[in-house]
Amino acid sequence: MAERTTPPFRADHVGSLLRPAELFEAREARKDGKISADVLHRIEDEAIRSVVKMQEDLGFQVVTDGEFRRTYWHRDFLTSFANVVVAPTGVKVKFHTHDGDMERDMSSFKITGKLGRPKPIFVDHFAFLKQTTRVTPKITIPSPSILHFRGGRDAIDQAAYPTIPSFYADLARIYQEEVHDLGAAGCRYLQIDEVNFAYLCDPNMRAQAIKIGENPDELPHTYARLINDAIATRPKDMVVTMHLCRGNFEGAWVAEGGYEPVAETLFNAIDVTGYFLEYDTDRAGDFRPLRFLPKGKIAILGLVTTKQGRLESKDALKRRIDEAAKIVPLDQLAISPQCGFASGERGNALSLQNEIDKLRLVVDVAREVWG
Repeated sequence: MAERTTPPFRADHVGSLLRPAELFEAREARKDGKISADVLHRIEDEAIRSVVKMQEDLGFQVVTDGEFRRTYWHRDFLTSFANVVVAPTGVKVKFHTHDGDMERDMSSFKITGKLGRPKPIFVDHFAFLKQTTRVTPKITIPSPSILHFRGGRDAIDQAAYPTIPSFYADLARIYQEEVHDLGAAGCRYLQIDEVNFAYLCDPNMRAQAIKIGENPDELPHTYARLINDAIATRPKDMVVTMHLCRGNFEGAWVAEGGYEPVAETLFNAIDVTGYFLEYDTDRAGDFRPLRFLPKGKIAILGLVTTKQGRLESKDALKRRIDEAAKIVPLDQLAISPQCGFASGERGNALSLQNEIDKLRLVVDVAREVWG
């Protein structure tokens, strides 16, 4: 079976990568006022050139900038909108790790007035990446659903948005502006990082949605429409994929539960080509929800964990792929790590060599399975 020549590729990855020490130190120095923004930018440029070369040398047909210019996978983008601020919720959330559970204060986003996009957000990031690589550059952006799910109606200024549909319409519009500009800059591979569909597979998170006055059975349909509207301005040849995650804060996760509660809507109501699906442990359930995947769409199986340094075996990964291929044709499958390696700038608790070994494993398994 031939490899894919268009995204998503047989060997792909979610996007964020471990920051090199010099980049982390430079960002800390910038926060302390010890270096200028221009100096930090040059250090970011060099780090991105290096990490792009690493991805190319490993044999990937796709590269990202590792999200090296961001502090978090979602905040830098969403707080670039007018009238969006980070706000505490007063709610403690239980995070799970392989070493036990821990509680952390949960923050959210508050919409304090009419949404706007004062200027392009990641367009320059993409333009630099595009000129740095000889393969396909991919940019990742957080899903628009994130501005609603944690706070719901109470987090949205009622004077600016007396009705929720008016909020969703404005939110989709400013996403459309960014997506249009990314397309004009040459972006043909865009990934939407979506956590809330996966959270709605967890009974505890569904109960939280009820507490903020939402119907967890209706939210997937609402968010599907929102996401479709948000990407409506993309060029016809731009491939859009979606990554689903149950949380990845320095290797910890929040939600658990298989995709069954959202699978039919997820795979059929959202106008994307592929889905990066977390499948490194049984917290994401089995492969049976893949029966809803229609022809023409790709499921990228996140079988290689980014939460631990332990390296998976090729044979075990191939067995998992064979298991999934009993549900959906092998031609509609691909492989990736289960999430990014650094959803925040501090990254997960594994080494750069662990990261390289895992990325190489993804490429090797894809070649051996799909040719």
